[in-house]
Amino acid sequence: MVGNMCGRKLARRSKSALIVALTVLLVQTLIVWNFSTLDTGEEAGEGANSRREKRDQVGRINKAYSQYPRSGLPKRHHQPPLGKTAVRRKQQPEGYHSWRPKEKVLLDSNNNENSVPKDFDTVVDSNSNLGARSQRQRMAGNTAKHKPDKALRQAGLKDSHAYKRPKPHSQLSTKPARPSPSPSIKTSNQHQRHHQPRKSATAAPVRGQRREKHQCEISGKEAISALSRAKTRECRQQIAEVYCRHKERTLMPETVPRYCTIEGKANVNAQWDEGSEQTAPAVPVRIVFVLVVHGRASRQFQRLFKAIYHTSHYYYIHVDQRSNYLHRQVGALASQYSNVRVTSWRMSTIWGGASLLTMYLRSMDDLLKMADWNWDFFINLSAADYPIRTNEQLVGFLTKYRDMNFIKSHGRDNTRFIRKQGLDRLFFECDTHMWRLGDRKIPEGIAVDGGSDWFLLNRMFVDYIINSEDELVVSMKRFYAYTLLPAESFFHTVLENSAHCESMVDNNLRITNWNRKLGCKCQYKHIVDWCGCSPNDFKPPDLPRFQQTSRPTFFARKFEASVNQEIVTQLDSFLFGPYPQETPGLQSYWENVYDETDSVASLSDSQLTHYHAFTRMGLSRAATSLQGHPDNNSCRYIPRGHPVSVHLYFLSDVFQGYLVRQHASNLATSQLETLETWFAEVRHVGTDWDAKERIFRNFGSLLGPTEEPVAMQRWGRGQNVTVTVVWVDPTNVIAATYDILVDGGTEYTHYRPPLTVPLRPGVWTLRVLHHWNLLASTSFVVSPLEHHGQQPIRQEDTVKLHSGPVRNSYMDQSFHGLNPILNLPVHLGQVEEAEFKASLTGAELQSWVDHLLAGVWSAADVCSQGPSSCPVMQRCRETGWSALSPDPKSDLGPPRGNGRIR
Repeated sequence: MVGNMCGRKLARRSKSALIVALTVLLVQTLIVWNFSTLDTGEEAGEGANSRREKRDQVGRINKAYSQYPRSGLPKRHHQPPLGKTAVRRKQQPEGYHSWRPKEKVLLDSNNNENSVPKDFDTVVDSNSNLGARSQRQRMAGNTAKHKPDKALRQAGLKDSHAYKRPKPHSQLSTKPARPSPSPSIKTSNQHQRHHQPRKSATAAPVRGQRREKHQCEISGKEAISALSRAKTRECRQQIAEVYCRHKERTLMPETVPRYCTIEGKANVNAQWDEGSEQTAPAVPVRIVFVLVVHGRASRQFQRLFKAIYHTSHYYYIHVDQRSNYLHRQVGALASQYSNVRVTSWRMSTIWGGASLLTMYLRSMDDLLKMADWNWDFFINLSAADYPIRTNEQLVGFLTKYRDMNFIKSHGRDNTRFIRKQGLDRLFFECDTHMWRLGDRKIPEGIAVDGGSDWFLLNRMFVDYIINSEDELVVSMKRFYAYTLLPAESFFHTVLENSAHCESMVDNNLRITNWNRKLGCKCQYKHIVDWCGCSPNDFKPPDLPRFQQTSRPTFFARKFEASVNQEIVTQLDSFLFGPYPQETPGLQSYWENVYDETDSVASLSDSQLTHYHAFTRMGLSRAATSLQGHPDNNSCRYIPRGHPVSVHLYFLSDVFQGYLVRQHASNLATSQLETLETWFAEVRHVGTDWDAKERIFRNFGSLLGPTEEPVAMQRWGRGQNVTVTVVWVDPTNVIAATYDILVDGGTEYTHYRPPLTVPLRPGVWTLRVLHHWNLLASTSFVVSPLEHHGQQPIRQEDTVKLHSGPVRNSYMDQSFHGLNPILNLPVHLGQVEEAEFKASLTGAELQSWVDHLLAGVWSAADVCSQGPSSCPVMQRCRETGWSALSPDPKSDLGPPRGNGRIR
């Protein structure tokens, strides 16, 4: 009896085990089948048999791959859709938008200068995942959504319903002591969706600290979200204060008086006949150009300044607080001209932030106090602007309409504009971010207007804005201190509701290159809880547009010499006549990316590693310049210290490479010389992909183990197709694979796979397949790091940063089952070599770096800044490529007899 029972139990167990085994086998078969069919069409004929044979190979994994842990059969990595019309999984825009019923879309005006997409609540970049979380956050693990009480604890508050109220903030002010209602800020280029916890920012209040009696319950989801994401304790305290003051209805006005005596919006029809003879006005107006600049494009700024300069006008320049190199260049420029001044104060402004409006108001206050500057009009420009008419033409037009204010309105239904612009939402700026805190009401009694934040205002109206104490101006400064994109609405609203309303001309005298399809990618989500747009750069085919506008226009934007300099040269020739063909540097453009005054702290470890490697490669090239003289050391050098400077070099609008300048000691004479080397490389994988201009902003694609690479594909027109992209690391580990649904009309696709860092250094391969047949392939180098924290790397850090991710898992799932299908064997020797190199330091590490980079970079030429002991070394100023070579189109000189420089 017992034997029968044991037999039946064994039989049942065997039967169950058999069912489980068959189920697992069926699941494995289905998963493998899913990998082999990329299109929806059925397999047929010999092609199907071939694919079935490849599927049978999955079980025969290369023996060497047993060194890698198995985590189950591969699963398809689902990525956001990349085709033009394909929709596999719709990504929602960043931000915290409450649901609102859709309104009927109204057509744009002919020149809508507004920087928020007209369909802002549905904008999705279907060809990109660049708003995804960063890899550094990925290493820290996924962060779950915070519950309200948890978010408040993270904010450093004592309990979930109260906060300590700091000293109240002031409203928008022009007083130097408090230039902004928010703290000093710095911006970031990282697109982040999920934020990792920050221990340093979550400390609880000190025990026993005296609590103020004013408290409020923080219940709004936007405010709670902002508190959970803010980086610093000060910012969280400010967010809580603003939220509670708003809840108590003490933050901003509820009603505001209107002083305009006419109904509706005034719009003076200011016309100008370009073909008519323009006589010199008896008393011409004088203009103050307020130049708001940032970045490092000093030569482009100098070309703009050269084109607009005249001794009769004034130039007041604000350089962003983060742009120290440009500030030094602008300071040197201003010292040459008595009518040019640089603000003694600097602010860090962000897109959409209240800090931009504060900067304008403070600049206006400064200008009104300058008794020796007798100006009539205030005009703001950026380094991305360029004139399309001459100074004389602008002065003649403004003199005719000297009592007018030129400002561009949105040209749409006002209710929809308020919604689209977020004017009915409460925002606050701190920690380099514009935080959305909830809803609010528009003050009653006034008509809210807005449009472009580029304008021309007469002195009378500027004085009214700065010095008036009437309730309209004071209330609007309070209201717009907590408004998204305030500079796009503050001046419009004050003008339309003030006694100056009849001076409004609905034209800011500019043409902007809006391309909503490319420019509205919600690309500012890392700095603002909203979606925004940015204009595209003009290119040579756009030149006729400047002559075909139906309204008076004197400036255009945007221009970017690193994208296209030819259009600027064409405009310059149209306005002032062409340069002689033999002019040196006419087709060249240089842009600084590093200067030793900035210190190496401004560089990433990957950049510093590459620049040092370039220096060694350049000196090696100099050493081989005296062929046949092995004992001659006159062209042999030893590098000294860090690089002096690094420039990007473009020729005929094509990136030519990096120019690295370095101090070095000559072995023959021991004299210190400064040499510059030119390097060139082209890549289709990089970082900082700009979907609007369709270029990698990391022009040289300098990649290190902690970078987040993006793959870009360019397609010809054809049929709809599904392709597979495969990323392969240096040891043939398949790091990622995903499908792209390419519409027949799509020109570009790009995707950043969420790879776990560090990436393994070496030569990576990117393959594009269709039905497992190779369509295209490219390789790129991930360089190991010589420096960590700007210091020579230690061995314990090299092992961490150069060994690849833990267990070779670049993603949550493994793709090693595809190695046989793609004919990518993983050899034990490759693995052992990678492990050995991961621990290299010193000269051996430098040799590895140089060997990798030499495969994709070459030292095209070397020159000397001054006299050289090397007899064949040319002087940099005599070359056509060096950043020290002549560049007359950007050089500035003294004004000529007509008051101009150009």
